[in-house]
Amino acid sequence: MANTVTDTVNDTALPSSIDDTAARLLAHDYVAERALATTLFLSLKLQRPLFLEGEPGTGKTEIAKTLAAMLGRPLIRLQCHEGLDLAGAAYEWNYARQMLEIRLAESSGAGGTADGRDSLARELFSDRFLTRRALLQAIDPAQPLPPVLLIDELDRADEPFEAFLLEVLSDFQITIPEYGTVQAPPGRPPIVVLTSNRTREIHDAVKRRCLYHWVGFPDAAREAAILARRVPGAPQKLAAEVVAFVQRLRAVELYKLPGIAETIEWTRALMELNAVQLDPEVVNNTLGVLLKYQDDIAKVQGSEAARVLQQLRSEAQAAA
Repeated sequence: MANTVTDTVNDTALPSSIDDTAARLLAHDYVAERALATTLFLSLKLQRPLFLEGEPGTGKTEIAKTLAAMLGRPLIRLQCHEGLDLAGAAYEWNYARQMLEIRLAESSGAGGTADGRDSLARELFSDRFLTRRALLQAIDPAQPLPPVLLIDELDRADEPFEAFLLEVLSDFQITIPEYGTVQAPPGRPPIVVLTSNRTREIHDAVKRRCLYHWVGFPDAAREAAILARRVPGAPQKLAAEVVAFVQRLRAVELYKLPGIAETIEWTRALMELNAVQLDPEVVNNTLGVLLKYQDDIAKVQGSEAARVLQQLRSEAQAAA
C-alpha cells in the first residue's frame, strides 16, 4: 500500500504517494528502486534538499532532469568544478558597468555632492548591476515556478565552496552584503538535488541539511528494465546478454566499473553494428564504449572477455 505524509506544499503537481512518485518517474523512463522513490517523495513533501551519492553513471544527474520534466519545472544546473567560487555559483557585480557609471557620474558632476554620492552608491549596487548565477536564479522570487536546482558533482568543487551552500540549503536564501538578503518565497522553495561521485567526502554540515540516498548499481532485473525503457528497439537476446555481461564485469577488479549510462550506450553501439548477440570479436572491438580506461580494456580484452562470455553461455544452457 502506498505510504503518504501530510502535504506541506500546496502544489497539486507533486506526487501524492511513494507509489505515485515511482509511477511518474517510470512514465518518464526512470526506473527507480523503492528506497529512492521513498527518499525523493519525502524530499518533495518536506521541502528538503536531496543529496545523491554513488558511482558515476548510476543515474544521479538524471533524477534532477526527470524531476524537472515530471513536474513541469525549469531546470537550473550548477556544474561543480575545481576553483568554483561564489562569483561563479551565486552572483557577482558587473564591475565594468559600475566603473562606467562612476565615470559618467563624474563627468556630469552628479557625484560631486554628498547626496549625489549616496545616490550613486545605492545605484551601483542595484539590480541593474547584479549578475545572477545558478544559486541566486534558483531562489529568485520573480521565478513563475520554483525550479529544480541541480548542484552536480559537488565533490569536484573545493571543500571551502561547501560553506557557500549552507545558507541556501537550510533557508533557501543568499545574503549579499551590498544588496541585502534574497530569499525564495515562503512555501515555494526550489527543489534542490545535489550529486557526488564520492571522489572525496562531503562535509557533514552539507549532509545534515539534506535527505541522503546512495545510488548504487542496479541488479540484473532493474538494469534489464532500464535498458528496455531506454533502448526499446534492442533485440531481446542481445539486451539480456548485455545486462548479464555488464553485471559479471562489475565483479571484476577494474579502475572504473561501467555504469548504467555505459550499458545503454554499449547497447546502442552494438545495434548500430547489427549485432544480435555477443561474441568475443564484437566485444573486443567495442570495449571502448563500455570501459573508459586503457588498463581496464587491456584487462578485459581477449581471454577475459571470452571467459565471461563462456560462463554466460554455460549458465544459459544450464537454465534452459
